[in-house]
Amino acid sequence: MRVLIAGLFFAFLAGGYCISFAQTKSSIIQGKVLTENNQPADAATAILLAAADSSILKSNLVNKNGQFEFTGLQPDSYLILISKIGYVKVYTGPYKVNAGQIITANDIVLKLSNNQLQEVKVVARKPYIEVKPGKIVLSVQNSILAEGNSAFDILRQSPGVRVNSNETLSINGRQAALITIDGKPTNLTGDDLTSLLRSMQSSTIDQVEMISSPSAKYDASGGGIINIILKKGKNLGTNGTVTAMAGYGKYYKSTAGIVFNNRTGKLNIFGNYTYDNNKGTRTITTNRNITYNETLSNYDVDYNNIQKTTNHNFKIGADYTINPKQTIGFLVSGIIRSDDFTKHNDLYISNQHQLDSIIRARSNLDRGSNYLNYNINYNAVLDKSGRSISVDGNYSTYTRHSNEFITNSFFTPAGNTYRDDLELENLSPSDIHIWTSKVDFVNPLNKTSRLETGIKYNNTRSNNNLIFGPKINNIYEADPNFSNRFLYTEAVSAGYINYLNKIGKWDITAGIRAENTHATGKSWGLNERVPAINTNNYFNLFPQVQISYEADKKNIIGIGYNRGIHRPLYEDINPFLYYTDLYDYRAGNPQLKPEYTNTIQISHTYNQTFSTELYYTVTNNAYDFPVYQQNDSTKVNITLRKNFGQIFVYGASFYAPVQFTRWWSGSFNLDAIYVRYKAYAQNGDFDRGKQDIIFGSTQNFTITGTLLGEISGRYETPTIYGINELKASYSVNAGISKQILDKRATIKLALNDVFNTDRGRNHANYQNIDLSEVNKRDTRIVRLNFTYRFGKSTIKSANKRNTGNDDERRRTGN
Repeated sequence: MRVLIAGLFFAFLAGGYCISFAQTKSSIIQGKVLTENNQPADAATAILLAAADSSILKSNLVNKNGQFEFTGLQPDSYLILISKIGYVKVYTGPYKVNAGQIITANDIVLKLSNNQLQEVKVVARKPYIEVKPGKIVLSVQNSILAEGNSAFDILRQSPGVRVNSNETLSINGRQAALITIDGKPTNLTGDDLTSLLRSMQSSTIDQVEMISSPSAKYDASGGGIINIILKKGKNLGTNGTVTAMAGYGKYYKSTAGIVFNNRTGKLNIFGNYTYDNNKGTRTITTNRNITYNETLSNYDVDYNNIQKTTNHNFKIGADYTINPKQTIGFLVSGIIRSDDFTKHNDLYISNQHQLDSIIRARSNLDRGSNYLNYNINYNAVLDKSGRSISVDGNYSTYTRHSNEFITNSFFTPAGNTYRDDLELENLSPSDIHIWTSKVDFVNPLNKTSRLETGIKYNNTRSNNNLIFGPKINNIYEADPNFSNRFLYTEAVSAGYINYLNKIGKWDITAGIRAENTHATGKSWGLNERVPAINTNNYFNLFPQVQISYEADKKNIIGIGYNRGIHRPLYEDINPFLYYTDLYDYRAGNPQLKPEYTNTIQISHTYNQTFSTELYYTVTNNAYDFPVYQQNDSTKVNITLRKNFGQIFVYGASFYAPVQFTRWWSGSFNLDAIYVRYKAYAQNGDFDRGKQDIIFGSTQNFTITGTLLGEISGRYETPTIYGINELKASYSVNAGISKQILDKRATIKLALNDVFNTDRGRNHANYQNIDLSEVNKRDTRIVRLNFTYRFGKSTIKSANKRNTGNDDERRRTGN
């Protein structure tokens, strides 16, 4: 039956291609509007006039790249009027349009109006947060507080974003989001994905898009998409930006980098490099209460970690314009990361409130990872009607070594040793290879509609080893209960068809995506020749609909539905038993299945600024939160993931920017949900719900024309996350910036987490588990940043890349 459905879907897909070529060609006038310094004149208005009598026919807002387009034109002669507050109006034309013709006007340059100069200085500053239908956009370079932070730190402070205990980022309530970079999935998961995001500095990031209801063109994701758009040059010739940052929390922080772009004729070369050298701390306090045979035992842990990290983050690419309609390009990017951990772990064991013993573990962990991504792409406009095709080939490789050597010492309450030290070796290398290819086709059906179709194939191979055991007679020996090898292969074939149309005041996007997955996990225990094999094959359809209605020029109402999937992290299906201490382990679950989410959204946008959204989501096979298995007799606790049950989320979000005075503006965002977790019968009788409200605000101050200030705050109420109760979290950040050197350079001073309150606190009390935890990182950090822009300030940007392997990279953990 699945094969039949898949066959019908792809037959429908092929039919869509054939039908699309039979449509009538339309005529188009397009162009680009620039300011005097050759920057895109976003927010300008383009008006189409009839050349015969100058009557107004159509009007469009120029996009962020300065581009405009009028489609569906009849053969005739036209004029174009461009206007923007603070600039002189410009008329251009006439343009004589024939049937099926695409006319590209020469670049239109706006000049400042003399009596508007001061006003332009005030309004020219683009806000940090912008609300658009279906998404929120963060302009990272316009935030003082974002400067010097990593991508992970920027995201965790963003509107509506939640961070789970395993540092998974989510939007749309608590659904894990798909992380993409320039539209390309990272293909990494878990710790590896977090490491990648912590390695990316704000100096390389232009914008962050948080897409709540992605179309079928994107990989299926129940929790929406967080797309990180990297900085690129925008001018002919050579230009770029150099940055340097020095900071201090409990220890030093430093970053230096460059972003560059060079365009000469048909060739554009672009890239960036960032070096990051940080030292930070993390403390975790855990209290676990165990009642067995009417005896209360307390296992209390104080964990302290000092981490030194160095990162080399780089990208180099080139685009070559074969002719005006064809471009070929390549891109190589990577991160070379090195971590040195010094860990102190003290376990205090008490019985009936009397201290029984102390186990002190001291370890050094040397971990290094290399992530490399190679991409080649081709883009072409096939004819005058606007039909286009894009082809991408992608290969990613991720390697990691992780060598830890642990010494456990055993003490009585009086401080005397009661047994010899136990020395342990913990080695866990990983090697992941990902191949991705995809083809996307766009066909305008008429002047207001188009059809998008595409196919994608992804193949992943993950090879992981764990060598764990004690030192005996000065030689480390692998323990067969904890050492093994895990080989995981996964192939995902996908296809989609997407229909977009504008009918009067209605905008419609509807599509369906099909994905077929074949996954195999093989696990070898120590000295085993025959592996244990687990196979998982499944086919899914993911429909998506987004409809918006423009009630008037200021009010837009939208409704949407989408179905998504969240596949397990590679480490969560790896059956290894990972050592935390002698009584605490983490385990993988090879039987873990994907979770599926259905989301309905209703939204309202007022004047392209105020945004309100109501949403409801249901997640089945929910697994993305920790579950504990404690043996009361041995006192050993194992943390793992399992398909626990269902999650129901009722949510509302609101965003409002406010201009208090000419020098003071602010934005306010609220994301309120009621979340309910209901266990499947085999997992117990857990059925619990609670509110989760996040309130955030950013205040911006224009002190002088070149001196700016910024303060932001965030508060999240107590809530639940699976079986864990989470306490409230809150933080405040502040910063100031000054432009110097004829506004080519900027100095920024920022203090993150002013009151040092940013920490995680949770408590689980379910069945035989009674566990509390406080997790604190080095978050109160002062940073001094210097940014200098060199070269010409008007270059066409490098082509945006969508290599298509983002979800697979996410799941490797990078």
